[in-house]
Amino acid sequence: MVEDRVLTTIEGPVAFVTLNRPDQLNGFDLELITQLLAAAEALKTNRSIRAVVIQGSGRSFCAGLDFASAFADKRRVARFFFAGGRTVNRFQKVTTIWRDMPVPVIAVIHGHCYGAGVQLAAGADFRFTKPDAQWSILEAKWGLVPDMGGTVPFIENLPVDVLQRLAMTGEVISGTEAFELGLATEVADDPLKQALAFIDQICERSPDSVAATKQLLYRNQRGSYRGAMRRERRLQSKMFTSPNTKIAREAGMRKQDPTFGDRTFG
Repeated sequence: MVEDRVLTTIEGPVAFVTLNRPDQLNGFDLELITQLLAAAEALKTNRSIRAVVIQGSGRSFCAGLDFASAFADKRRVARFFFAGGRTVNRFQKVTTIWRDMPVPVIAVIHGHCYGAGVQLAAGADFRFTKPDAQWSILEAKWGLVPDMGGTVPFIENLPVDVLQRLAMTGEVISGTEAFELGLATEVADDPLKQALAFIDQICERSPDSVAATKQLLYRNQRGSYRGAMRRERRLQSKMFTSPNTKIAREAGMRKQDPTFGDRTFG
């Protein structure tokens, strides 16, 4: 029986997704990828959660792809890698699926954040890191290009010369440096505490408007200007009819704290 490589727990409005291969520094193998995708798919349909926290057990967030374990079954690797008519393969989907999550996703980084770990963190909406965490786009060490869907958020968050430096050299940088470069969102001695404080702020807003805002901003990064304007109008019209919008409006007029229902959008 395969051990649980991913643990999912829900505490109040927060879902915690924990990589659980501490003896391998949470390195990705094919079973971890499979379990992580399953966790994401299950959470996407949960309308009561307000945020997802991705973290690693033991002394690291994720030290990258565990080549020895992942490539033991080459036929299965091929099935994971070749996408056929799909836009993304399974290696890519495990990091990009979090952008489709209708709630904010926060990666909390400590220890190693290498290769696949950086790609996973980049796929989250926010990255909170310890100052001494070690970050590296490590594929250059193995003669590879950055992959697993990471190049899109890397390009969005980093100047191209900085990205090329990190991707061409595999240089290891600290969490503080990752924050200064724009790769990390926030740096703190206790990044989980900071992430939870941020989630408290999010919970003060309508879950529908938060979900719609996430969708709007990601989709408007690409595509035409007119398409962006149409998308704004379409999503705003949905917010006008959301029951949580009514709750927010009435609480604001009464100068009270709103008590929202479950998410109805996304």
